Amino acid sequence: MTRVGFGFDLHPLVAGRPLVLGGVTVDSEVGLGGHSDADVLSHAVAEALLGALALGDLGRHFPDTDPRWRGISSLLLLGQVIELVRGRGGALVNVDATVLAQAPRLAPHLPEMAKRLADVLGIQVERVSVKAKSPEGLGLVGRREGIAAMAVVSIEVRE
Repeated sequence: MTRVGFGFDLHPLVAGRPLVLGGVTVDSEVGLGGHSDADVLSHAVAEALLGALALGDLGRHFPDTDPRWRGISSLLLLGQVIELVRGRGGALVNVDATVLAQAPRLAPHLPEMAKRLADVLGIQVERVSVKAKSPEGLGLVGRREGIAAMAVVSIEVRE
């Protein structure tokens, strides 16, 4: 049976933190605020994986009240999520993700983001699509107050 999951994440931009997206540190004067490294791309993919199998959300599995997760790389969290999916008989088919950011320009970093996600997920990079879109100045992302990401995954599950 094929299962599909959708994930979304949004974090505020803050001074004094690195900007990490898909495990890639992007040169920026501001980074994303959050309990972990606040990597919205990795979070959106993890949320999609959890959603595909109706396993709740990241907050349920990695609560921000637990000091173990403070500052942790979101790729490590994503690795734990894909193991949970595999443990439930799931095989990831593909990932399609979009990062919404006014700045900085992300296009040069997209191939490396896809590669790092594919490595953690244990699939070929050709099965991971990472895109970036500008909100053209609209909304909180357009005002450079935050960065968002969305992801869709498909998973084959043994019945």
